Amino acid sequence: MTANSNVFISICIPAYNRGPFLIRLFESITKQTYKDFEVIVTDDSSGEEVTMICADYKSKFNLKYYKNNRALGTPENWNEAIRKATGSWIKIMHDDDWFATESSLTEFHNAIIANPERKIFFSAYSNVHEHANKSETVYLNSFWWKAMCSNPVVLFANNIIGPPSVTVYKNEGLAWYDPKVKWVVDMDFYIRYFSREKPYYIKRPLINVGISKSQVTSYTFGIPEVQLKESLYLLNKVGEKNSDNIIVFDAFWRLLRNFAIKDIKQIYAIDYNENIPDIIRYIIADQKKISNKYLAIGLLSKILMCVSFLKVQSKKWFK
Repeated sequence: MTANSNVFISICIPAYNRGPFLIRLFESITKQTYKDFEVIVTDDSSGEEVTMICADYKSKFNLKYYKNNRALGTPENWNEAIRKATGSWIKIMHDDDWFATESSLTEFHNAIIANPERKIFFSAYSNVHEHANKSETVYLNSFWWKAMCSNPVVLFANNIIGPPSVTVYKNEGLAWYDPKVKWVVDMDFYIRYFSREKPYYIKRPLINVGISKSQVTSYTFGIPEVQLKESLYLLNKVGEKNSDNIIVFDAFWRLLRNFAIKDIKQIYAIDYNENIPDIIRYIIADQKKISNKYLAIGLLSKILMCVSFLKVQSKKWFK
């Protein structure tokens, strides 16, 4: 559904079995000085905890609650919340994230009004480690900003944007998260969106991002059937030509190194049946000649990567 201008911002919350975190998010919403918003909750939970929490908060702000008939999973539950939004702008908020200040929504709103030519905005944020009692604020540096604006596919190497909770974008019914992926879902969305629209960066930390073991990125990290398979899927999706960028090449050099992929058969073994790009074959062939103990040395691995990149480029130049 596209916006019908009932409200300016739709805060879309895909919920799943994390009641205490959802209460924390709701409390941060009640404190927002900006009020022209609706809250959309689509609930994938198996129990009734989220239902009861939403009932408690319905009188505190404009809240619309939907219990999914079946669990949609990540990221389709995100899409479901977006489909039900009526606001002019979409503000995804994961249920374990929350607004950092009372003026967070105001600052997003002010940035939108001041930059009418932009359709997507994102802010700095703070990672809050739930079980370690520590946090760190994440800012975007100028190198990565320039690299991303030049070619959004560099996000393969480093998701410099952060999770969807740090973004707000125009509700045009055109931007959806790919339900085929979990590990690269953020990068895929940003690459597609930034390829057609230049983002606007708000240099203040407006969102707190909860870091815990219950997150998809935590329990899928280091699993080749997810991390490697989805990365290859995304490379095919954006086009292999983007591997001409050394930052992208380095991302796949490190990925294949970390999973110790020395043979194409190892990729087929993770039930990957799509095209294996030539660049992946080149990297595997080069790394096969190098001992893992040398690849594990950061600086040496970087030098070897550069040599491999130049060799691959020379093959293309002299074809």
